[in-house]
Amino acid sequence: MRALFDLTAAYEPTPEQRRDPVPPVEAVLFDFSNTLFHMVDTADWLRAVGGTTGREVPVAGTLDELAVAAALPEVAAAQQGRDLSDDAHRAAMRAWFSRVPVLRGVEDTAVDLLRAADAWVPYPDTADVLAALAERGVRVGVVSDIGWDIRVHARAAGVEHLVGTWVLSCELGVEKPDPAMFTTACAALDVDPRATVMVGDNPGRDGGAVAVGCRVFLLPSEFRLGERGLGAVLSLLD
Repeated sequence: MRALFDLTAAYEPTPEQRRDPVPPVEAVLFDFSNTLFHMVDTADWLRAVGGTTGREVPVAGTLDELAVAAALPEVAAAQQGRDLSDDAHRAAMRAWFSRVPVLRGVEDTAVDLLRAADAWVPYPDTADVLAALAERGVRVGVVSDIGWDIRVHARAAGVEHLVGTWVLSCELGVEKPDPAMFTTACAALDVDPRATVMVGDNPGRDGGAVAVGCRVFLLPSEFRLGERGLGAVLSLLD
């Protein structure tokens, strides 16, 4: 009868674990995009493309053209699985940017600038929260659906040393909510998933961590520039 009501899980706690108190938090896993870091303003990225290629890039019009191109069926189809590898991501971006006249012919430059070290920046509270976790001896990992090596952005921001492991879909070959994304991170940190919190902004993807025994803390799905509200994670440790 119990099986009729339980959700499918990728782990099975022992009878003792079911009776014992929930273990204290020993590790926190973070999503990257729109959780720890955000992309610089798209207009600034387009200006960088124009400056690098010598092309005149009308920002407002190009933003509109990007939105129209993104809705094209063939472009939308090309985005499926784009974060499974570096090549897949670049191909997906080429398919999109090639439909925008001013970006046609310079697609790879546009992708390179999208991935530039300073193209993604941490939220104002990212470094403080990561440092606070380190001071408390809490292990930290990043679990991200992403098409390139995002360690470069953390390195540029001076926070790479505060992250113990990076589990990236483009390196593992699967995307969240695949259990392997979370179990790989927990194994790398040598921590029980039941003593781990996953922090993100996507219920369907980041929320998949519950299937391996992690707790999940979800932030509002909104694009922010000010503090992300990461300080609330620290209260989960008490």
